Amino acid sequence: MKLRVRFQKLGKVRWISHRDIARCVERAVRRGKLPVAYSEGFSPRPRIAFGLALPTGAESLAEYLDVDFGANEVDAATVGSVLSAGLPVGIDVTATAPVPTGMSLQEGVVACRWELGVFGDPMPENWFDESVAKLLAADELVVTRERKGQMVSDDIRPNIAALSAEARPDGTPILAVELLTYPRGIRPADLGHALELPPTRLDVRRTHQWIAPEGARTEPLLLDETSTQCPTLPPTTHQPPGDVVVARTA
Repeated sequence: MKLRVRFQKLGKVRWISHRDIARCVERAVRRGKLPVAYSEGFSPRPRIAFGLALPTGAESLAEYLDVDFGANEVDAATVGSVLSAGLPVGIDVTATAPVPTGMSLQEGVVACRWELGVFGDPMPENWFDESVAKLLAADELVVTRERKGQMVSDDIRPNIAALSAEARPDGTPILAVELLTYPRGIRPADLGHALELPPTRLDVRRTHQWIAPEGARTEPLLLDETSTQCPTLPPTTHQPPGDVVVARTA
């Protein structure tokens, strides 16, 4: 049996890396004594597959991982509760469901929706609307970044599928952008670079990931009769760099 888990990462925990999140999940599995299947060989590891890495410093409402329980049958709601209890404050499981065979998390994602706010002093009036107009009107947006020790320039304009100036429920102004992952994925920081914003000022949150099996776009975990929705905590107040992660369990 294999379950897909959707979880959110909000607040201070945004400053721990994707690799550290993987370690946290493995510890939560051990603490909760979940009957996860293990790989073979000299160094057996729990068979847990993670989705696209989230940039360190970004929040998310839509992160995914697959947990393989082998021949063991488990209750999806119980798995979600056990994982949430063993994870750091700010990481909470929001839904679980059986995984259809052959659906890879990393290879299947074709686009992500992001919200980009700005830490620090408020931006000038109409900055968000003007930024949308500027980016959408550009024929190309070339950014230079380091890749494998080399400085590479890429045109990120073709990867911007949609862009608009919006606001979160608490009134925080944001840029809502849908970024394609093919032919080459780009990061929200690249968009910030095009807007001449340093990474330390970017308030980034991923809200959706999209897959397109057989050409029909959908989310990696659909909330239907086969899924179990878990209780969630209210969104955590956004925190600038420098916060300390507080563990839920010792």
